Parts: sequence; structure tokens; C-alpha cells
Amino acid sequence: MSKLAVLVSGQGTLLKPIVDTEIPIGLVLADRKCPGLYGAQEATIPTELVERKDFTDSFDRAEYTAQILGALLRHRITHIAMAGYKTLLSEVLFSHYEGKILNTHPSLLPSFKGNHAVRDTITYGAKITGCTVHIATAEMDEGPILAQEHVRVENGDTEETLHARIKATESWLYPLIIRQQLKKA
Repeated sequence: MSKLAVLVSGQGTLLKPIVDTEIPIGLVLADRKCPGLYGAQEATIPTELVERKDFTDSFDRAEYTAQILGALLRHRITHIAMAGYKTLLSEVLFSHYEGKILNTHPSLLPSFKGNHAVRDTITYGAKITGCTVHIATAEMDEGPILAQEHVRVENGDTEETLHARIKATESWLYPLIIRQQLKKA
């Protein structure tokens, strides 16, 4: 039987629609104390904080990833959904969960990879953007694309207004794809 972990770092805006669509969640794991973690606790979803305390160049990504993998294994997790998770993890996690880690990204990949996709979209002057749900791999914003949905860039859009519309699209698309992937398992 599939058991989903959702990894969060922030407000939980991508976690909420997963919860609201009643996808069973076996664990919400966070890399920092954040509203997403607290919201999961309020919803009585099991949580784990594997706090990242080092944000310097000497951060031991392999050791931190080993801690994450240990937590996931303790909870018998079979699938992972990244939901605004900000820490890049090492290859060992992606090898262990190969093909079973999902991510959503606020652009139409392969365009505008990285942490500033919405800002980069506006700076470039694109008229269409959107969101992409894909299988996550050790390479950021790579991996097979499972679904994409377009969002128009409106005149006068700011990073905040455009990102809000993209998140609205992600909020229905991501749970749909998560459910499909769990049914395949």
C-alpha cells in the first residue's frame, strides 16, 4: 500500500489542497519550523522536523539527506510530494525513491528552472507561463514531465500576482497528479 510524505518549508499553500482533496498523507516533513508543519499538526497528520541549521557553503548535504531518508524509512514512506521544499537533497534519496518523488514547479519546464522562475518569467517578458508537475531527480527541475497547465501573464503582473495565479492552478493540478501516481503504485 502506498504511503505519501509531503515535504514542506513554508506556508503550506501546496500542502493544503492535498489535504483538502483527502489524499491520505502518512507524514509531513519540514526542514524548518514553518506554518506548513504547524498546519499538518493541527490536521493531526504525523509530522517530523528535520531542521536544517546550516545554510553556509559548508552544509553537509549528504549527512542531512541521510537524516531525511532515515525519517522517511521510519514512517514507511513509499512516495514523496515536494510542496515548496527549499533544501536540495543528495542523490541517495532520489536513488532510493526513484520515480516516486513528485515536484511542482511554477513555470512550463524546461523554461525558467530554479528558485526564481516567476521573476525570471516576468523579466524575460513571456506572455504564457504556468506550472509543471514532474518526477523529481537529483538534478533540479529535471525529470519526466507528468502534467503542465498554462497561465497567462497579464499586463501589470508582479511576481506576487502572477505567482498567486500559478499557485491557484497548482492547487488543483498537483493533487490530481499525486492521486494518479499513487493509484499506479
